Amino acid sequence: MTPFGLAVYTLGKPLALPLGQLLQEPLTDPVAIFLTILAIMLVAPLLVERLRLPGIIGLILAGVLVGPHGLGILERDSTIVLLGTVGLLFLMFLGGLETSLDDLKRDAEKPIIFGLATFIVPMVLGTGVMIALGYEFWASVLVASCLASHTLVALPVLTKLGIMRHPASIATLGGTLITNVLALLVLAVVVKTDQGDLTLSFWLFLIPALTIYTFAVLWGVPKLGRWFFKKFGHDEGAEFTFVLAALFVASYLASLIEIEPIVGAFLAGVAITQIIPRLSPLMNRVQFIGNTLFVPIFLISVGMLVDPLILLREPQGLLIAAVIVLAELASKFIAAWGSTRWFKWKFPSAMVMFGLSMAQAASTLAAITIAFDIGLVDELVVNAIIAMILVSCVLSPWVVARWGGQIQSQLSDAAEGESQATLEKGSTTLGKRILIPVANPSTEDNLLQLAIILTKRVGGTLLPLHVLPDRNQPIANADKTRQNRLLDTAETIAHAAAIPVETIGRIDDSVAWGILRALQEREADLLICGWKGFSTYQENFFGSVIDTIVRSATIPVLISRFPQPIENTEQVVLAITGRPATLGRVKSTLAIAQSLAEELKAPLQVVQMPVSPARDRKLTALFEEKAIAPQLAQGNTIRRVSEAIQPNTLLILISSAHSVGQPALGREPEAITRANWETNIIVVNFPAQPLKSS
Repeated sequence: MTPFGLAVYTLGKPLALPLGQLLQEPLTDPVAIFLTILAIMLVAPLLVERLRLPGIIGLILAGVLVGPHGLGILERDSTIVLLGTVGLLFLMFLGGLETSLDDLKRDAEKPIIFGLATFIVPMVLGTGVMIALGYEFWASVLVASCLASHTLVALPVLTKLGIMRHPASIATLGGTLITNVLALLVLAVVVKTDQGDLTLSFWLFLIPALTIYTFAVLWGVPKLGRWFFKKFGHDEGAEFTFVLAALFVASYLASLIEIEPIVGAFLAGVAITQIIPRLSPLMNRVQFIGNTLFVPIFLISVGMLVDPLILLREPQGLLIAAVIVLAELASKFIAAWGSTRWFKWKFPSAMVMFGLSMAQAASTLAAITIAFDIGLVDELVVNAIIAMILVSCVLSPWVVARWGGQIQSQLSDAAEGESQATLEKGSTTLGKRILIPVANPSTEDNLLQLAIILTKRVGGTLLPLHVLPDRNQPIANADKTRQNRLLDTAETIAHAAAIPVETIGRIDDSVAWGILRALQEREADLLICGWKGFSTYQENFFGSVIDTIVRSATIPVLISRFPQPIENTEQVVLAITGRPATLGRVKSTLAIAQSLAEELKAPLQVVQMPVSPARDRKLTALFEEKAIAPQLAQGNTIRRVSEAIQPNTLLILISSAHSVGQPALGREPEAITRANWETNIIVVNFPAQPLKSS
């Protein structure tokens, strides 16, 4: 294995003897070891949070205390190394999951500028101070590369504050990928130079391999994932296993081309997030497992690397340690501050970027150990790097929490102002209480995914409903059992997404009126129904369940048809056709379309068919306010809308006017559906008349 692959994580032996041990030997019983780790994960964050410090600082300090350089309760053996490696990969993977590829494309210059700045400034400053301390050029360059790279130890703080998608966070996440790749490239060049192996073949292999690998992950994983979810999307366990497989396959392949596995983990996260809705149960499971189990173990393992008294045993290293720590902190601050000045961002954004990029962890120690093994640096430098790891890992979460809290407050104030402005305009936010009838297990999952996205986005409550029609006969036990099973499944999916849920089992004289009465009784503000895509002649005249609901509901209804998994969505198209698409209805539908496009990480395209000059002028003003450039189309509506549809498109329509003998949603939505049978379609219907009594 090359020194730049997985081997960089396999440091096992302590660099010095422990301070003292409560036990004669470290714990060896697997149950006792895991119980100790769980106790640390439970108690340590709670204790430090009482001191108003981020909880992850407690995990790092607890690792120092119980590790081989502290009380010696736990040994940093192969098991801890394995779990810590998984935690580090999970940490980078979670960062990738929160990074939208569209955001990176839209503001690519910011991650690039910061990534180059947070690499170049530490490289220049670090090389200069090491040469001033009397070290050779290549040794100084290698130490500087350790200062340039960083580990996003404070990422859980961002998640807790809810600012992962803030521009400063996105710029830092993208910049991390750039600076870590460059730092590892410097490490490879220095080692190859020292060994006399820096040849043209090295460059001819590395650069094309890195290019092909990046393209394969960012393009191939989403393609494979969409196929897998389409084939096996009904199996939640298979979906979760696929995500984990993508993470570790991408990480392992990175190591084979002499690139740090954490780079592969980050790219895997960026690729996977394109096919998993941010608020879906699957995303919630992945984030829960990572943040609750693996990432805390990684933080504990980082603490176990640190020997807090090593500098006291080596007093002559205090100067070198102080210089390296100050150089690292100063260079990271200069890079963050200078970048935000260039971007014209405020000071809290600079401090968040500085806090995220200052932390050094296991990969830094591994790199400097490689340098020590080949004789480029001495033990004093290794000790100084250990001191830098301790200082940066403790400071990083505190800085992010301190100034990230200010960003959170600013975002909260802005959101509160927008909410107040919305209330003053008299409009309401849909999704506070979403009613969704569940009747067909084969279509229930996609409808629930849609409802969960809209509900969780506004902090609402999900209301799964199943109605048993009363035909003047006793309800069979088998029907009651099926009702309970459907509602239990819906409740399980909702709980997995961490949203409030109130299941409703109902017996009524008809399914349609059971739904309509439940709307009023539970004060729902949005109804989501499944749709087969067409109406028979008999249903047009006498009415089906959908017909009755559409004609009688007093709240908006999303009539949805999903022949493809909703997570496969690559594009959201909102088609505005017909006179019923008034300004108010377009505003509400556009809000739904924008929410789905953002959560599904898919671009939004608006297709507008002209109707009248007055309405068209109002819509033009609306789209200019929302910074949307609609595609104006004339001629045959069905043909023009179909031309905008691509594979894996989610089409959103507004229901047309209907009359006796016509489909309840109007002729247009049904005709468009028949012409695009494999396309996911949502038809938004708005109430036209008060609810009638049965």
